[in-house]
Amino acid sequence: MPELPLHRGTRLERGLYLITPDERDPARLLECVLPLLPFAACVQLRAKSMGDHALRDAGTRLRDACAETGVAFIVNDDARLAHALHADGVHLGEHDGGIPEARTLLGDAAIIGISCYDDLQRARDAAAAGADYIAFGAFFPSPTKPNARRASPALLRDSADLGIPRVAIGGITPDNARPLVEAGADLIAVISGIFDAPDPVATARAYLSTFQNDGNA
Repeated sequence: MPELPLHRGTRLERGLYLITPDERDPARLLECVLPLLPFAACVQLRAKSMGDHALRDAGTRLRDACAETGVAFIVNDDARLAHALHADGVHLGEHDGGIPEARTLLGDAAIIGISCYDDLQRARDAAAAGADYIAFGAFFPSPTKPNARRASPALLRDSADLGIPRVAIGGITPDNARPLVEAGADLIAVISGIFDAPDPVATARAYLSTFQNDGNA
């Protein structure tokens, strides 16, 4: 997969944006995630049920594994935790603080991603403020966030002029991902689509196949 240019010299490959399952046990989380690192462009640590000590333990071990395999390591929601873990970046939702504060804390080389839901203007504002990627969704019903706002594939096309990577999230499976890639998604973000699958590795391969011969590779 080709690398995507981000605002400040960091690189992020097109492909699979893997979000960790909501495990309480660091060892179990790593057991689930580590076999999938060879197929991921980046990994986001998202473990809302995990206590602080366990979360830092899991984050440290996952950061090291990502570094060894050349996969970007992103922390969900918390710029301070991203800083403490020496993560490659942070992903921020609408209630997680602003881009300038995260940039000051994490530095110019950090990857800062922003949830834009179904809101093109939020994406434009994020890009203007220095976001390194934007994420739209949910595109389909999702067991992770069943009440999430529904996004249209048109958002991916209409945000192409922003010049930063676009992530699609929400209920995406290997069977419905291809139209989103064709609409302009640079990365497909997945939680349950992989971790609830009978064969997560085979499913990861199936997601990656949706990027083949899409005209953007």
